[in-house]
Amino acid sequence: MIQLGQKLLRSVVLMAAFMPICGLQGQNVSMVDSCQAGSQYLAYPRPAYGLPELSKAPKGYVPFHMEHYGRHGSRWLLNNEKYSRPVEMLEKADKYGKLTPRGKEVLAELREIQAASLNRIGELTPLGHRQHRDIARRMTKNFPEIFVPGTHVDAKSTVIIRCILSMANEIAELQTICPELEITCDASRTTQKILAYNSTDTIAKKLGDEAEKYAEEYAKTLPKPQAFYEKLFNDRQFVTDSLDERKIFKGIFDIAVNTQSHDNQASLYDLFTAEELNNEWLYRNASWYTTAGNTSLTNNRVPYNQRVLLRNIIESADTAMVSPRLSANLRFGHESILLPLSVLMELNNAAYDTEDLSTLAEHWRNYEIFPMGSNIQIVFYRPKKAKTYTPDDVLVKVLLNEAEAKLPVKPVEGNYYKWSDLRRHYMEKLDGFATRFPE
Repeated sequence: MIQLGQKLLRSVVLMAAFMPICGLQGQNVSMVDSCQAGSQYLAYPRPAYGLPELSKAPKGYVPFHMEHYGRHGSRWLLNNEKYSRPVEMLEKADKYGKLTPRGKEVLAELREIQAASLNRIGELTPLGHRQHRDIARRMTKNFPEIFVPGTHVDAKSTVIIRCILSMANEIAELQTICPELEITCDASRTTQKILAYNSTDTIAKKLGDEAEKYAEEYAKTLPKPQAFYEKLFNDRQFVTDSLDERKIFKGIFDIAVNTQSHDNQASLYDLFTAEELNNEWLYRNASWYTTAGNTSLTNNRVPYNQRVLLRNIIESADTAMVSPRLSANLRFGHESILLPLSVLMELNNAAYDTEDLSTLAEHWRNYEIFPMGSNIQIVFYRPKKAKTYTPDDVLVKVLLNEAEAKLPVKPVEGNYYKWSDLRRHYMEKLDGFATRFPE
């Protein structure tokens, strides 16, 4: 049994070794640190990356409403095989005396992790709970004008338990900070049709699945890992002849990058060189892009699998415009929804279009969009002193992961935009969908 103190010490040392990779001036922008290499497993937010200060609203404007979509927090891996397969392959190598001393240590560590995962598959970790409480706390700090007694907060989640618990944590924290909020919650098959419409969009799914081949072809151009196998096995030929090399690497990689979702799992980062981590991320970045991004490889069709959700956001905002009440509509789901929604909304550079996957990472990086706990906050502002106002008077600011995002229309000031301009832009996209993509 490896002692907890030894695990934590190794984690700290290894993270210190890898973290300096992040944010160096002049560095190749495709190079990632050990946490970012995890793509959707990146734990949110990393203190090393920080959260930026938000700009002040234009003079005379005050926030009155929020539309929101949030991914669940940090979780365990999604199926038992992700934990059992690496153990089984290393056990086979151990049976024939093919593990190095470090390989034997890793086998023991993987067994411990597998045992800990029992009955926890896909569930939130303690960090996942804390992430959403922290987000709720910052939400009330950033927009205190919205979260006041009498404000109606409507929260909806997909039917998956980690999403429901993420919602529950945010709501509990909001209620703790302001007990007089009027909160309603729901998680049902009715909400599922809006919050996870991509599961029913068979055309988009087929296009994305077919485009995965482009990412796989790109992966063949990347250097194959070598040091990884040498650290685990004393007979490289045995790995080639008797084991599935790709499944070993992928399986242990997934567990390694997801250790950041836990408070005390043994770190496995020492098994990978910085280049091996980066190359695996380059492939996974390309894979997510081809299956969810705005690329001509899929006729730019796939992000429209979130057209129902975006229209729901617009309709909900329209309702808020004519209501005298302050309000917030919170939605909770998955990265497979938040990513194409960000693309469809054209947040920052999310809608970047290319067929050249070899240069993709210079322009589009998945972990910037959908880490664990990722979220979109659309904040609406109205004139503070006006007795009446119209939608043309409303300004909007969008936060992607609590940082102000650039939008696809001309700003009024800084990162503030006229809601009528943004609404028109999105509705033209949605209304034009049937013409561009007849079903």
